[in-house]
Order: sequence, then structure tokens, then C-alpha cells
Amino acid sequence: MPQKRVLTIQDYSCMGRCSLTVAIPTLSALGIETIGLPTAVLSNHTQFASWTFIDLTSSLIPSVEKWKSYNHHFDFLYTGYLATNQIEIVASILTRLKEEGTKVYIDPAFADNGKMYPGFQDEHPLLMRKLIAIADYVKPNLSEACFLTGTPIPASGKVSKEEAMELAKKIQSLGAKNVILSGLSFEEGKLDVLLLEEGKGFSLVEGDKLEGLYHGTGDLFSSAVVGKLTLGKDLKSAVEDSHNYIASSIRYTVEDKLDGLLYGVEFEKALPELLK
Repeated sequence: MPQKRVLTIQDYSCMGRCSLTVAIPTLSALGIETIGLPTAVLSNHTQFASWTFIDLTSSLIPSVEKWKSYNHHFDFLYTGYLATNQIEIVASILTRLKEEGTKVYIDPAFADNGKMYPGFQDEHPLLMRKLIAIADYVKPNLSEACFLTGTPIPASGKVSKEEAMELAKKIQSLGAKNVILSGLSFEEGKLDVLLLEEGKGFSLVEGDKLEGLYHGTGDLFSSAVVGKLTLGKDLKSAVEDSHNYIASSIRYTVEDKLDGLLYGVEFEKALPELLK
């Protein structure tokens, strides 16, 4: 079987285990040729006190032009954190590179805990809808789903299963074929992911909620899901495997007493479990 190829478009934060620094090793460990297109290079992610930043927006289109001249095929196109001014550029890249058999996975990556990340304004979720319109898979968390659909964010930070289902349907109505709605908790001590699949309807993946704050777990989750889907797993199995991968990574982080908010989770130790 020919080796699968994935393109992932997001920033490269050198220290802190997020974005490309977790996407490339996770996908590569699964035996997938992984092409990273960095949108920016940071010395470390922005939970640190300070950082350096190099904007690579101007390099995105020239890189794609070069690839098109080689006639490369991508099995998956996967986006993560993007600056607002990069969304329309990336939308044009996805449209140009998507061929028969190519799938598109969008991780909106712009909000959490009821707030958009620093630097994002009201137009960001509106522009993000352009990516969702061409997505085969989209993975918003609860906050992002609310911003994307104009739904008031609940003061409690929680929604019922019925409310989550309505949110997922609104996201799907924006054009995405399959919705992976994360950041849910329908029972105390549980962390849930609601799936809405084209032609199949709803299903739920449940897991234990682990205490603590950990940076980059959303990036890690999406990378594992994309990897499993690329290798032919169905969506629910891919999400279950990825859920377990994150849980194991967090457990290793807690055992080693690592600051997971700054340095992310020890996914390297959990990779063998993801490969099983």
C-alpha cells in the first residue's frame, strides 16, 4: 500500500508541545508522510511570559506553488491555529490542493473557556466559516461552536446533550460534512465528545475528566484523529483512540510532575499506545 501523505498548516512553537511540534511526530509515528506548512515560528507558545515571533504568511502561497509543480497528492489537509489575515489564504490553498480522495480537517483553534484567544476580534469566527464550508471534518470545542454559530455562551460553561446536538447541527449547516464537538461534560467527572456524522447521525465518546490545565491537548487530539482517519479507521474509533492517547499523555505528565500548562503533555511516552 502506498504511504499516505498529510499536509498540516499551523504555527511552529518551538517550545511547549503544541501545533506542529505535536502534529508532525504524532502523524509520523503512525507511518504517515507528514508535510508541515508553518504559518509562523515562535520561540515558545504564548502561555509563557514572553516569546519571539516570525510571521510566515508571505511564504504560504509560494510553497504551495512549488508543490503543485511536482503534482503531489495529499490524502488529508489539516489546519490548526491561524491568524485572522491567514484564513482566506489558507482557504484558497485547501481549495487548490483538494483533489479526488483528499479530505479536509479543520480545527478552528481560536477560543476556549468562553473567550477568544488574545488578538482575535469578532470577524475571526465569521471568516473561519469559510474553512468550515469546505471541511470534511471540523472539530470545534464548545466555546468555538458558540462563536461560530452566534449562540450565547452558557455562563456555567456547560450545555445539555440536547443543546450540544443543536450546536452540532448548526455547525454542520455551515457546510462541514462531519462534526466533532469537544469540551463537553454531561456527567460529573466525565469529558465527552459528540459526533455528528454525515449519513449516520449522532454518537458519543465518553472519557474520564482528568484534573489540571494542559496546553496543546487539542492540537494533539486533532493530530491523532487525522492520523487514524488517514489510516482508514471510522470516525468514532479514531476519536476513542485519540481520547485514550490524550489521557495517557496527561497521566505521564502528572507522574513526572511536569508543568503541563507551560510544557504541554508528555505525548512521546504515550505514542506506543497510540500505535497499538
